[in-house]
Amino acid sequence: MQTTGVLDELEWRGLVYQRTEGVADLLSNEGASAYIGFDPTGSSLHVGSLLVIMILVHLQRHGHRPVALVGGGTGMIGDPSGKTVERQLLTTEQVAANTAAIRAQLERFLDFSGPSAARMRNNADWLTALSLVDFLRDTGKHFTVNYMLQKDSVKSRMDAGISFTEFSYMLLQAYDFMELRRRDGVTLQLGGSDQWGNITAGIELIRRVDGAESHGLTVPLVTSSSGTKFGKTEAGAVWLDAERTSPYAFYQFWLSTEDRDVGRYLRFFTLLPRPVIEELEAAVLSAPEQRVGQRELARDVTRRVHGEPALLAAEQVSGFFFGGLDPSELSSDAFAILRAEAPFAQVDAGTVLSEGSSETFDVLKLLTMSGLAATNGAAKRLLEQGGVSVNKRKVAASERHVAVSGATLSGGYVVVGKGKRDFALLKVGG
Repeated sequence: MQTTGVLDELEWRGLVYQRTEGVADLLSNEGASAYIGFDPTGSSLHVGSLLVIMILVHLQRHGHRPVALVGGGTGMIGDPSGKTVERQLLTTEQVAANTAAIRAQLERFLDFSGPSAARMRNNADWLTALSLVDFLRDTGKHFTVNYMLQKDSVKSRMDAGISFTEFSYMLLQAYDFMELRRRDGVTLQLGGSDQWGNITAGIELIRRVDGAESHGLTVPLVTSSSGTKFGKTEAGAVWLDAERTSPYAFYQFWLSTEDRDVGRYLRFFTLLPRPVIEELEAAVLSAPEQRVGQRELARDVTRRVHGEPALLAAEQVSGFFFGGLDPSELSSDAFAILRAEAPFAQVDAGTVLSEGSSETFDVLKLLTMSGLAATNGAAKRLLEQGGVSVNKRKVAASERHVAVSGATLSGGYVVVGKGKRDFALLKVGG
């Protein structure tokens, strides 16, 4: 574990956007406690959340204590920051379920044991017990409406309109900071650059009520060099939940990083040391076609989020789609991913066997049952044109019937192909 230089490390990696005076002194010695809040309005964090998670990781590696606050209470309200319309309010049950899912994801990154053990907190523990009258009297009186209107999170919503519910969010987050200072000795709040107004409100509340000093630090909002929004694909957001974004799709997201962004993303999202990152940046410049930097970025982040087995499976599926990997080499984990990424159907053996034979598959039936051909006639034309493969082995027009023993892979799978890139997966039998 490192014990000095965390601020230098964060600044070299480009992870510091704004900070209050005194942050350098606070972090010069180990033992500071810092927190980041996570909004539980969804059941999974997305790749945009990784930036602030990595801040916590770096702090813990340098001897500081990370505190991850899940907003079970504020999630009932909704943060207006970065939003143009009012959020849909969630039920208590929805927030509780989302909170549990996010906690499990955060535990992949942070060590919850040892002298700098991370802590999880849920602000529902104190916010739901608050009396409205007490809150307005003890907290609301320290903020003028004019002060709140100057904050970007509120100012940006004035034309579209903002409800009193979301207008009050800033005060609730400020109260969280004060409560965490009292409970866990937290003196530093972290967040995205759009959270600066909420963070400074908490600093002001702590100064006024407790007469204590506290600090804030924000990270930049990530954008790509081409101007596209980070973490968005044609399929939508890239989630940390493997059920919503498969490890293969997750791996491919990072592998498709533009050359101009690789160095920056290696600094942001990995723990690779500076010499290694600079060497990878040089490789991207000298031989961009090899995509060495993208590959290392994809491997590192996928391993951290989904684990080594999922990474290996994602690489296998990638090798299957875009390389020369034979489907017989696919692991059970890779087949599980392929089921999600390619058209998949489970069929009884009788539906794909040749007429009068239990030892051969009818290729035309494989094509229609997999959905690669709509009719037997279309399947026959594909076969005659030479565009059909079974388990990546091209099938000639004269080979309409293929041996079951040679065509069935581990687990009862058969990979049917149309052209060079169009594949479907069948599972024959139980």
